[in-house]
Amino acid sequence: MNQSHPLRRRFTRTAWLMSLPALVGLFMFVILPLVLGGYWSLTNKRLISPLPTEFIGLQNYDRLLSLRVLSQPPEIDPATGEALRDESGQIVYPRIRSILRADDAFTDFSEWFSFEAFGQRHTVIAKDPTFLRALVNTVVFVVVIVPGQGGLALIMALLVNQRLKGMNLFRTVYFSPVVTSMAVIAIVWRFLYNPDEGLINRFLEVISFGQITPPGWLVDSNTALLAIIILSAWQAAGFQMVIFLAGLQGIPDVLYEAAQVDGASTWQQFRFVTLPQLRNTTIFVIISTTILAFRLFTQIDVLTKGGPQNSTVTVVFHAVEQGFRQQKIGYGSAITMVFFVIVVVIALIQHRLLRSEKAMEE
Repeated sequence: MNQSHPLRRRFTRTAWLMSLPALVGLFMFVILPLVLGGYWSLTNKRLISPLPTEFIGLQNYDRLLSLRVLSQPPEIDPATGEALRDESGQIVYPRIRSILRADDAFTDFSEWFSFEAFGQRHTVIAKDPTFLRALVNTVVFVVVIVPGQGGLALIMALLVNQRLKGMNLFRTVYFSPVVTSMAVIAIVWRFLYNPDEGLINRFLEVISFGQITPPGWLVDSNTALLAIIILSAWQAAGFQMVIFLAGLQGIPDVLYEAAQVDGASTWQQFRFVTLPQLRNTTIFVIISTTILAFRLFTQIDVLTKGGPQNSTVTVVFHAVEQGFRQQKIGYGSAITMVFFVIVVVIALIQHRLLRSEKAMEE
C-alpha cells in the first residue's frame, strides 16, 4: 500500500491517537522529570527557600564525585628514629582530621576508610563519603540478590511446575508476597528480626540448643545488609518464579522424551534441555532483577534508615534524604542523574554480554 494512500494515512492517524495516552504519560512521568532533574542538578535549588535559585554549574557533581587518597607515614620516635608505637604495640599515625584541618584544599573532605600498605596508612577521603558508601552497598546488594533471588525463583518454578494435585495453592502461596505492600512486609520482618524476642533468633536458639549466639540483625552493621537481602529475596522471588514457570511450560515435551530415549539422567535433562531452553527467559530475569534491585529504598526507609553506621544506606535512599528531607533538590537531582547513568551503562553492558554469549554458543 502506497504511503500516500488515504487508508494508509487513516491507519497512521489511528495508531498515533491510540498511542497518545501512553506517549503523554511517558513524557509527563519519564522525559520531563529527567530533563528537569538534569537542569536542577546544575543549580542550588532548595525545596523551600526565600532565596532565588542560582545556576552553579558542576559544583554538585564535584561534591558528589570528589575522591582522593592521602598517604600517611607513621610518626617517628625522636629518640630511636623508628616508628612510634602505642601501648598495644600498634604503629601510631597522624590523625587524619588534623591533616584535613591544616590544609584548606581539604576543607570539604571527610574520611571514608583507611588501610595500611607498604609501611604507610592510606586514607580515602571524599566530599560526600555517604554517597560512595551508598554506591558500594547498592552494588553489593545487586551482586548478591540477582543470582540468589534468580536461583531461588528457578527452584520454586521447578517445584510448582510438577503435575500434582494442589500445585495451584503453592503457586498462590509463593506469589502472595509479591502483591503485598513492601512497607507492610518490612514491618512484619522487623518483629521477626528483633534481637531479643524475634522468631528468627528464637528458632536459632532452639535448633542449636543455645550454642548459636543470636545476631543483632538490623542493629549490627555486620548483619544489617544481609538481613535486608534475605527479606528482599523472599519478597520478590515469586515474581521471577512466575516468569520462569511460563518459560518452563513453553518447553516442548518432545525434547525431554528424546533425552530420556538417549538415556539422559534428570540432571542431564535439566542441564542440556531445560537451561538452554530458558536462556531468553533467564536474560530477561537477570536484566529486570538488576534494574529493580538498584531501586532499593522501602526496606531501608522502614527498617534501618540507612544505619547502623551507614551500613545499609543506598543511592536511592541518599537521594531522597538529600533532596526531600534536607530539601537540597539540586544536590538530590545530581545524585539521581549520576545514578541513572550508572544503571543504564550496567544494563547495556549486561545485555550486550548476555546476547554476545548466546551468539557465540549458536
